[in-house]
Order: sequence, then C-alpha cells, then structure tokens
Amino acid sequence: MKKLFLFLIATAVSVASFAQTTWKIDPMHSFVNFSVKHMGISFVDGSFKKFDGTVAASKPDLTDAKISFTVDVNSITTGVEMRDNHLKTDDFFNAASYPEMKFESTSFKKVATKTAGKVTNNYILTGKLTIRDVTKEVKFNVVYGGTAKDQQGNTKAGFGATTTINRLDYHIKYDPTGAGVAKDVAIRLNLEFVQAK
Repeated sequence: MKKLFLFLIATAVSVASFAQTTWKIDPMHSFVNFSVKHMGISFVDGSFKKFDGTVAASKPDLTDAKISFTVDVNSITTGVEMRDNHLKTDDFFNAASYPEMKFESTSFKKVATKTAGKVTNNYILTGKLTIRDVTKEVKFNVVYGGTAKDQQGNTKAGFGATTTINRLDYHIKYDPTGAGVAKDVAIRLNLEFVQAK
C-alpha cells in the first residue's frame, strides 16, 4: 500500500512538472514598435498601442512554446495624426478591411551562444505573419530575459524580439520604389507575459 501511495505521488509530481503553462501578455509592460527609413536620410518610428498574445509551453527552456499574437491595426501611432490616418488607408494597412495583424509560431529554438563567457538565452522564433491578405514565414531573433515575481506575487516572463520585413511582400505598395518610404521595416517587440494561475 505504501509503495502504491509513493508511486501515485511520484506520478502526480511528474505530470505537474510537464503540465502546460500558459502566459498572457501584460499590456502595461509591453511595446510593439517599428521603424522605417524616410527619404533615405532619417527614420520614422511608430508603435501599436493595442495588442494581445499568449505563450503556451510545458518545457522549462520553452523550446516547445506555442506563441500567438494579434495587433490592432487601428491603434497605430507615429505621433502625427495625419500620417497615422494615412497609414490606415489602402495605401498601407487598409485597416477597414484588415483590422488585425496576426502571428502564429511554428518553432521556438534555443541558440547556443556565449557573451563574455556567459551563456545567453537567445532563441530563433519562426512563424506565420499575416498582414492584410498575405501570410508569410518570418524569423525573429529573441532574447529571453527570464522570470521574476512582481509585488502581487504574479510570475512574469520577459522577451525582446526583433526582425525586419519587406512591406511590399504584404501588399503595402505605397511608394513601391522605396525612395520616400523604405521597403524594409524594422520591428522591435519588448514583451512581458504573466503566468496564468
């Protein structure tokens, strides 16, 4: 009887260890930013203020993570209302017809690198990015900042992710020469997730 009891405890611990953990975006501590070259001489920076995302993983190193993310196109801001309104038109995002950008991961692989003798938490995040009516594979360089508990006892996880896309690939064809608005758009995400209880 004692052996059976110990076996059941061991099984329960084992299942708990590999149970899937879900993380939800903390919008108060997360940022979705982009930067695009203007006239070949400077940059216009912008961001999206409304977004949502989840991470689901059972492995401690997150290599089995499934990541979903959506962005509200109408929440775009560059600090100039006239430009923001133009970006929502069919010249760019066509927010009326395509109000959301979406990302679904297909893999999250750890990259073995060392900086100053220390192993860093670098990953390559691969997935499908949908903008307007186009879905294409993209790769993000990700730095996993680790986890910590906040003052309320919630467990948080932090990530930084960067990539560059060609906007023309997503039917954002305003100024197709790229002379005024560059073709390449740099994307930088600073994200904090909270573990579901």
